[in-house]
Amino acid sequence: MKKTIAGVLGAATLALGLGAGVAEAQTPVTLKSAKTTSSYYMMTVQIAEMLKKADPSFVPTVEESQGSVQNVKESFIRPGHIVFTAPPSLLASARKGEKPFEGQAHDNARALFVMPGITVHFVVRNETGIKTVPELAGHTFVAGGKGTFCERSVQKILGVLDLADKVNIESVELPAASSAMRNGKIDGFATCSSHPTPQLVELATTNDLTILSFTDPERDKIIGMNPMYAPMVLPAGTYKGQDKPVATLAMPVGAYGTDKMDDHAAYAITKTFWEWKGKLAAENPWWKGVNPEMITLMGAKVHPGAAKYYKDVGVKLPDSMQ
Repeated sequence: MKKTIAGVLGAATLALGLGAGVAEAQTPVTLKSAKTTSSYYMMTVQIAEMLKKADPSFVPTVEESQGSVQNVKESFIRPGHIVFTAPPSLLASARKGEKPFEGQAHDNARALFVMPGITVHFVVRNETGIKTVPELAGHTFVAGGKGTFCERSVQKILGVLDLADKVNIESVELPAASSAMRNGKIDGFATCSSHPTPQLVELATTNDLTILSFTDPERDKIIGMNPMYAPMVLPAGTYKGQDKPVATLAMPVGAYGTDKMDDHAAYAITKTFWEWKGKLAAENPWWKGVNPEMITLMGAKVHPGAAKYYKDVGVKLPDSMQ
């Protein structure tokens, strides 16, 4: 059997007995999430390995992505079976053709299953003395990876907290933010990923960091701006040196296919994910927080193949999602 080389996590065939002969059937699946330093990339690798083990007919390929904006834009044009991650609010913007999708309104995303939510992290160097979000004023800060959903979201958060014109925003690729922090070129950065995010785990092992908490009034303002956010607390010890809980926010994230995905593949991928979720959670605890009923939060029509699975297990979908 020929093995794929770059990015392909598995290439196995399922032999199907057809009378006296044997035929081979393969279903290539491309999975896109985020940068390799993110927790979502690690999750996507887990999902790809899961598909490979559960059904050898799947041939999963993981592609690094700049983030959810790129994922959604590529979903407009990519053929075949693509599974991508994005927050529901971004898909709402795509349906309306709103920024960053001006002139290219699309409603082709179809929900498959639920991903662990985005956790907002505001991180600063300890030596800056910054202890609260308003104290970012006058400091150099990276508001998430350049061109990403996180960058746009953090800029909106700073705006609603009256900090947009007070913080010196640098626009760089998110992996470069860690190096810039180490070298003292920036005072802090934001990252939006499920916790614990690998980038911060690595950075905190060699650098003294502070993850800023939001006050209740600050979180109320942010939720008032975007009701998709919900309060989230990072337990003490989530990252090295974090000896107190951190009050922050989280947003739901989904795994989506498109209307080009066939029903059989959508059903098999969705069924496999939920049946294997316990095994995934045994490897990484971030999977423990999702359940099938949360599919109603995904803000898009459910793929007909996935909808069949949810019907089989007794999850009722609203009419607007069918």
